[in-house]
Amino acid sequence: MACADARPPAWALALAALGLLASARAAARLALWVYAVFLRPAKPLRRRYGAWAVVTGATDGIGRALAFRLAASGLDVVLVGRDPDKLAAVAADIKAKAKQRRPDAEVRTFAVDFTADDAAARVVALGEFLRGLDVGVLVNNVGASYPYARYFHEVDEELARRLIRLNVEAVTRVTHAVLPGMVERRRGAIVNMGSGASAVMPSDPLYTVYVATKAYVDQFSRCLYVEYKSKGIDVQCQLRCGTLEYASVAMIFNIHRLFCKTYFGRNFYITY
Repeated sequence: MACADARPPAWALALAALGLLASARAAARLALWVYAVFLRPAKPLRRRYGAWAVVTGATDGIGRALAFRLAASGLDVVLVGRDPDKLAAVAADIKAKAKQRRPDAEVRTFAVDFTADDAAARVVALGEFLRGLDVGVLVNNVGASYPYARYFHEVDEELARRLIRLNVEAVTRVTHAVLPGMVERRRGAIVNMGSGASAVMPSDPLYTVYVATKAYVDQFSRCLYVEYKSKGIDVQCQLRCGTLEYASVAMIFNIHRLFCKTYFGRNFYITY
């Protein structure tokens, strides 16, 4: 009796080959991610981009921690925020810590309320304030969300205006003020704070205006990256998900420090 052909059918071989290719692709992406986050050495930000960093929303939370991280990386820092007293306090803390490593470290401050009617004029003044500085890194961190979830028809005019001014107008105007110097020097890095709610999730109901403003930040960043990559300028949009801003929780989990190491430690070069 002849033995039956034990070879699998062609369609099974084809499916197995596709499965192997998909597995290899997933493994390669995982390996790249592990290398970028845990293994790749930090970039020399001052040499690569310039001497100064500008951080908006720098008096609290992630913005404050990013300012500390940038100063620790060897950059001089300009802190931009609404409260002059808080700016001065944070600047003093950063300078005291940075001078332990670099005695000539500089920290400057500039006060602007991005929700105020004179915000546009103040950003123009910020551009003049930065004139002559080798600004290599811009972190557009200032922003806001809803105080609590609500339907769109319950969003009052004041909240909608605040979200648009902080999440859309601020990032647009500050970038417009800083970018010409980067173009002239043909180097720079822009980091914008987006949200996973605008890109990772299919929708985020009850936060409609917030998500829409962060979708603007995402597309704004993508377009800037394409426009300016040939001019030596890197652009990122960080899609944060569920960031804890409350100081007590952040202190327990050290979450802002973790974000900073991710941004400026090893995977700063991952762009679109």
